[in-house]
Amino acid sequence: MDGAKTLLQDLDDAIARGTDESRAKALWHATDLLITGRYVDDEISMFGEVIGRLADEIEVAARAQLSELMAGCDHAPLNVIEKLALDDEIEVAGPVLRDSARIGEKVLVESAMTKGQAHLLAISQREAIGEAVTDVLVKRGNQEVVTSVARNEGARFSGSGLLHMVRRAEGDSILAEQLGLRKDVPRHIFQQLISKASEDVRRRLETERPEMMAQIQSSVTDVTGDLQSKFGPSSRSYFVAKRVVTTQYRQGNLNQVSISNYARQHRFDEVQIGLSLLSALPVDVIERALMDRNREILLVLCKALDFSWDTTMSLLFLGAKDHLITARELHDNERDFGRLKIETSRSILKFYQSRKNSAGADPATGRQPELQVH
Repeated sequence: MDGAKTLLQDLDDAIARGTDESRAKALWHATDLLITGRYVDDEISMFGEVIGRLADEIEVAARAQLSELMAGCDHAPLNVIEKLALDDEIEVAGPVLRDSARIGEKVLVESAMTKGQAHLLAISQREAIGEAVTDVLVKRGNQEVVTSVARNEGARFSGSGLLHMVRRAEGDSILAEQLGLRKDVPRHIFQQLISKASEDVRRRLETERPEMMAQIQSSVTDVTGDLQSKFGPSSRSYFVAKRVVTTQYRQGNLNQVSISNYARQHRFDEVQIGLSLLSALPVDVIERALMDRNREILLVLCKALDFSWDTTMSLLFLGAKDHLITARELHDNERDFGRLKIETSRSILKFYQSRKNSAGADPATGRQPELQVH
């Protein structure tokens, strides 16, 4: 410790009274000593003071060279790393933004929020990127930056970050495909993505992500009439319910209140027929949404229809086994419902409608209804 302190004091004295040439020599000497030696934190901090002072007085090319050396040093002084990372010149900032493991998330966020697109691109190429950083990249980054971070398997995204990426992927087939290929994209986000994607992107994702597409198709099966519940359409009560609810719909009296009342009375036929009319989806799809253990489709449907949480909750209980739901499951469903956006939920609903329109008119009315929100 004393030897290093004496050496650094000598370098500091040389800086104070030396020429530009001698300062440059002192910088590289101090850098070589730091990289090749083993030091405790206090010694590294002293190296940082000396190297930091020298770095303030050198040209861009020399700072860029210093950045290359510091980027690969696992004990580089933090003050030096931060100074280089926030440099306006990308030649200087780039190496440490891309490769240094010593940069904290706070500095990465500051750089991403205040610097240009070249800096954002460098950050997007890091081996690992946290949610706080990707949130800024997907909002401020240009197309190249956003595509780069979507391609980066070490990047982690928040729910809001992924939703923002889905919005940006609309009309951008390259970004849509890269986002769709990510293994960490949850199913409900993937559904929103393909609801906005082009047919070419959908086909490619069907090839690359068959397991994800299969899960979605299972929720919107195209085999009309294959699935029938114990309240199935063959029963007399179903046809009575169909006549009553269809009349209510045609008179403009079918709305969230009537759906909620039907659900609380456990009138399954009236609920599935009513939701079919309001959503322009066939009854078999509504039935699957109500009965499926995975509640995502039902939550999306309720959000698209602008239903309240109370109404949504009554539908969840209606479709649950023995009409029972655990407190934890109910809490998770409420959280997921709150995160959904009406606009994106309606985009998903339109996607399901497009998959079903080829099957013909709605069985409840004999015509193709439009989405209605009451």
